Amino acid sequence: GIEPRCGQQLGRDFTLAGLLHFYDAVFLGLGLAAVQSLGIEEPQLPGLRDAVDFIAELRQTQDLSSIAVGRRVLVIGGGMTAVDAAVQARKLGAQEVTMVYRRGTHEMSASVQEQQWALSNGVKLLHWATPVEVVSDDGQLQGMRFARTELRAGQLVLSGEVFTLEADMVLKAIGQRYLAQAAGPALALQGGRIATDESGRTSLERVWAGGDCRAGGLDLTVDAVAHGKAAAVSIHQYLCP
Repeated sequence: GIEPRCGQQLGRDFTLAGLLHFYDAVFLGLGLAAVQSLGIEEPQLPGLRDAVDFIAELRQTQDLSSIAVGRRVLVIGGGMTAVDAAVQARKLGAQEVTMVYRRGTHEMSASVQEQQWALSNGVKLLHWATPVEVVSDDGQLQGMRFARTELRAGQLVLSGEVFTLEADMVLKAIGQRYLAQAAGPALALQGGRIATDESGRTSLERVWAGGDCRAGGLDLTVDAVAHGKAAAVSIHQYLCP
């Protein structure tokens, strides 16, 4: 009895107010649609792209040989997306893949098992470095300039040492963020995501939320499923008191 409506985008094809006009309750199970920037100038260059787009292309294509991959690939980030992108780049034929993370191995959000998976597939892990400049020549990506980082009084700072890594492909995987514009300004946010109570109720009556868009979550599938279950129970209680 569930009717899927595909090709529809909140904020483009319909609004939250419009949904509430026709439905008694709305559950928002939105992902994180925006990618964090590097915090430096990012010129429009072939080979400089978001890791999530690279992975999406990989998952949706029938012909892996059609996916462009560099010979020397840099992946910026230390999470699961970074590991996935790095390993897949190696499997697609990249000769050298290096993951660069601004802190140490224990601070990486990728688990120890995922880090070992990357290493076993020939990915190099470089810690304590942060990007400071994209290196290009005549519109072609040449690599990335990094600054060494260190902890001083508990704060991450630049050590003053700068070095350059050559690359013809750079994949950015430093996290994603929730796009609040799609749902509109009526929803209260917490830490950049939708604020809810334990059952998923938002600040807007008759609207619940769960998954990556909900504040305080773990960004894991099992957590999103738990959010959906709790919200379904809450919605049922609301509709059938």
